[in-house]
Amino acid sequence: MWNDVQYCTRKIPPPPPQQPPNCLKTTPNYVVLNGKPKSTHNFLLLPSCRITGIECPFIETPQAANYWNDAWENARSGGAVPVQYRYIGLGINSMGARHYHQMHIHMAGVRDSTQLRLQDLEKMGRLATSPSHWNNPQYQVAITGSMGDRTYRALVLPDLARNLFALVDRYVVVPSGLNMADQTLIVVPKMTAAGFAGAFYALSSDHSIHDGTNTCDELLVYT
Repeated sequence: MWNDVQYCTRKIPPPPPQQPPNCLKTTPNYVVLNGKPKSTHNFLLLPSCRITGIECPFIETPQAANYWNDAWENARSGGAVPVQYRYIGLGINSMGARHYHQMHIHMAGVRDSTQLRLQDLEKMGRLATSPSHWNNPQYQVAITGSMGDRTYRALVLPDLARNLFALVDRYVVVPSGLNMADQTLIVVPKMTAAGFAGAFYALSSDHSIHDGTNTCDELLVYT
């Protein structure tokens, strides 16, 4: 993946037999590529600088770009690389669950049931409304994905202006004595029949919680 980034940003050919990627969008901060398998709802946003993954301290600093908001602005309806699926999901895997060591945020679909489940949980008061409460056990919720029910720490946010990596580290990882490398993060924009509802569901999980997971792949739809 780092070879792909260098091709898009600096036109450095990848080593054979690797083929040059289709650079869907290139900016000073990131590039957008097709995911695998290729589909109209499977894209990746990768930093244009060398960042291995979710465990890298740099992504929590003010110097890092707001990669989550960049992913949303590209994936949303009307964005530069829109995800063509009823509901959108963004996600990043833990170090143990990923296959490539260049940070990438998945821009994909989520099932109708995931979107509706999150809206129901919000109505029941089961989602934290402040990052400082994100780690409270009362906001650990079960959501059904491709491998059955998994437990996620659930938070609702009005926007993606704040650094999600810094928030999960400060309010989940550090207080619980966990490792950032083990975390998975998923963002699901809240949608209604009228379109984007102006809020985001942020989900954090790892194997330290009962039925937790270290991968975003169980909730995202790529094919």
